[in-house]
Amino acid sequence: MRLNKYMALCGVASRRKSDELIKNKKVKVNGDIVDELGLDIDINKDIVEVNGEKIYLEDKKVYLMLNKPEGYVTTVKDQFNRKKVLDLVKNIDERIYPIGRLDYETSGLLLLTNDGKLTYKLTHPKHEIVKTYIGKLKGIPSESKIKEFEKGLKIEDYTTAPAKFKIIKKDKNSSICEMKIYEGKNRQIRKMCRAIGHPVLSLKRVSMGNIKLGNLKNGEWRYLTEDEIKYLKSL
Repeated sequence: MRLNKYMALCGVASRRKSDELIKNKKVKVNGDIVDELGLDIDINKDIVEVNGEKIYLEDKKVYLMLNKPEGYVTTVKDQFNRKKVLDLVKNIDERIYPIGRLDYETSGLLLLTNDGKLTYKLTHPKHEIVKTYIGKLKGIPSESKIKEFEKGLKIEDYTTAPAKFKIIKKDKNSSICEMKIYEGKNRQIRKMCRAIGHPVLSLKRVSMGNIKLGNLKNGEWRYLTEDEIKYLKSL
């Protein structure tokens, strides 16, 4: 198996990010640093280490949902010693990691697993999985601004894919809105709302496809049901 694919299946990072780790000489195979991209390994014999830690494929697969609070990072490690989502998941023996990310200030549904194949599938750009957010925005977007949001916006070096936008509640100086996107670029919802002149005041992800946060309390987690797991694997 290609080394970068093995790293991705072990939950280290995407294939592209794994290649960067290899190029930066952060990866060892059988004790030797490698910087060759496209290297094939024997997953039954070769020992792979990333940043000094051995990685491996888990036999027992676990699938969790967390209601991530604001003020937590979704990275496994953080150079600024901020609170991590893994700190909230207790009594799990398996080495789990988040599927995708929610930014530091955003709360809501976050899936965690040790299933590298599923993680790769759900985070790959070619698999369009609708992500639904409820946000409190500054001001009340007009029909024309909503159409801009839904059609696609020029954000930095890319144009967003078609999206959906619905105002749920209007206040004097703000609005509660439901937003659905099919991508997962860094801080995308926040950037899109800023682009139409209505910055986000608070943001929560409430569903991914048919997987819904429901009444799971802030900071709590639960195992996914068999039906939820089957649904994710069927995507």
